[in-house]
Amino acid sequence: MSDLAASPVALRDVPAPARAAIRGESLPVRIALIALALAFLAFFLFLPLLSVFVEAGARGWQAYKAAITEPDAIAAMQLTLLVAAIAVPLNVVVGLAAAWAVAKFEFRGKSLLISLIDLPFSVSPVIAGLVFVLLFGAQGFLGPWLQAHDVKIVFALPGLVLATVFVTFPFVARELIPHMQALGSSDEEAALTLGASGWRTFLTVTLPNVKWSLLYGVLLCNARAMGEFGAVAVVSGKIRGLTNTMPLHVEILYNEYMTAAAFAVASLLAGLALVTLVIKTVLEWRFGDEIAATRRH
Repeated sequence: MSDLAASPVALRDVPAPARAAIRGESLPVRIALIALALAFLAFFLFLPLLSVFVEAGARGWQAYKAAITEPDAIAAMQLTLLVAAIAVPLNVVVGLAAAWAVAKFEFRGKSLLISLIDLPFSVSPVIAGLVFVLLFGAQGFLGPWLQAHDVKIVFALPGLVLATVFVTFPFVARELIPHMQALGSSDEEAALTLGASGWRTFLTVTLPNVKWSLLYGVLLCNARAMGEFGAVAVVSGKIRGLTNTMPLHVEILYNEYMTAAAFAVASLLAGLALVTLVIKTVLEWRFGDEIAATRRH
């Protein structure tokens, strides 16, 4: 039986009941596990997502349009996109540099650098936002100097970007580090031996090898940047039309019992998440063979 299980061709030719016996799975167990997984997904994923769109359209198209075209809502959308447009490229650059250093070089403090990369995963976003307030707020460590030079960080765009960069930083680096370590340094060493510069080696060898991991990291980073609430809520001051991102705007509308408007704006955030998922799926379908080859390598 062990030889049969070890051969994919032979296992494929075995009848289904015997194949299930070889794998140690009975039909009722498989049905129960699949039903449990589907029920979990339906209850914790599909139903909440469906309820957002149902509640958003409960009062009709006109109410929905009014909610998403209201000036404060438009300002929140623009600010969310602007923060993501700044934070994601910053994390891509720094994440690539950090992954390159960790995966390709040996140096003192490497373990510390890895721990610092993982730090945002272990620190509450609210605490992260509070740290920026204590540093850059009016009563903070650098507050008097910033006020003297008319520099605004907290309760302004720079504070939102800093908080978002902090909480989303690990996504790009953590997607790249295992892939770069698995690839090793042989390709880069060959390129350097042939006379390529370090920068050209990075652009023509390293970056193409990790482009799919980089893309996944960018997608995750962008989704978190647009949906971040805790850290942004602390440093924004929740000023309508100025420092409110979409998640903060949804909270304010919901607290003011404007449920339909809150769900209308929330549906846009959910739509962005679905668009991200569709892009990921299309890329996997279009370049599936290349992605599989990269993973095998």
